[in-house]
Amino acid sequence: MAHKRILIPLQYAQGEALTADMVAIGMRFAANKAQATPNIEDTLVAASLEGVQQEDYRVLSLLVDWFGIHFERVNVDRLTKMVKSISDPRVKAFWAALAQWKKQDWRLKKLQKVYSKKRLDLMGEGGAFQIERHGEDARFTGTVLRVPAKLLRHRPTDVLSPQELALKHRAYYFRVLIGPSYRADMWAMMENNRGLTPAEIARRTYGSFPTAWGVRQDWMALHEGTGDA
Repeated sequence: MAHKRILIPLQYAQGEALTADMVAIGMRFAANKAQATPNIEDTLVAASLEGVQQEDYRVLSLLVDWFGIHFERVNVDRLTKMVKSISDPRVKAFWAALAQWKKQDWRLKKLQKVYSKKRLDLMGEGGAFQIERHGEDARFTGTVLRVPAKLLRHRPTDVLSPQELALKHRAYYFRVLIGPSYRADMWAMMENNRGLTPAEIARRTYGSFPTAWGVRQDWMALHEGTGDA
């Protein structure tokens, strides 16, 4: 059967499963067991849905701090396509605002454009009062999203450093090594599942079959004769 590429997961993690995935990509939650190596973009989008739609500001606080530290390792092309598929304008505005915050990264220009209408309030009722009382969160000032100061806790120590996360999450390690791409995720997949077919590698990483085939060929060539292939 021919490989049919899918970029959007059938469903996003919620509840304890989401918490475990967030732990696995470097967000510190007390007494939660991490999944092995969840997809980074799947976890980021799932966290944004939980944070914005369910008004879980603890999740959103960690997500913003994570993005501030690790945005250079995000597969922005896929993330942008995922955010475009979401109908909720506040979720789109949240991601556009993060892209505006880190506008020094040219890759984020397309993500900035997923929402370009009037400014939205992250909080519903009471948001304007909180902004009047405390001012705006400096990270979102001048973006398409209004966020009251003190609403999202800013504690970068609640997120693993790039060095720590690279030791923990194999796909992140390869993104540091060769750039945030499908190819990096495929290398990590081969390290842990060397018996996978190119179609299986492509499906699990949301990548294309030709890229997966090339990665598998390269990996096998490097490990041929070493006893690891």
